[in-house]
Amino acid sequence: MAKPRDIPDLTRLAVPGAEIAVKATPRAARARLVEESGGLRAYVTVPPEDGKANAAVQALLAAAMGVAPSHLTLVRGQTARNKVFVYLDGAGASR
Repeated sequence: MAKPRDIPDLTRLAVPGAEIAVKATPRAARARLVEESGGLRAYVTVPPEDGKANAAVQALLAAAMGVAPSHLTLVRGQTARNKVFVYLDGAGASR
């Protein structure tokens, strides 16, 4: 997948075990990821139903980090705007 223009380069966050906090905004006009002073903010176009927004945030974050979405696990915030993902290096690590 090609990296969209509206996301920053977050390859520095691809450290096994790293926790990444993201504030999600569903139903945005366009998908983008923004680095703010308080952390990361993800804007996704899908509604927050049936985990669609969580999956969209996960895919956007993975693209910015240059990793597969399956290497990111949502550990907190399944139904909240404030989410925490953990990066697993794909070596079979689980949480």
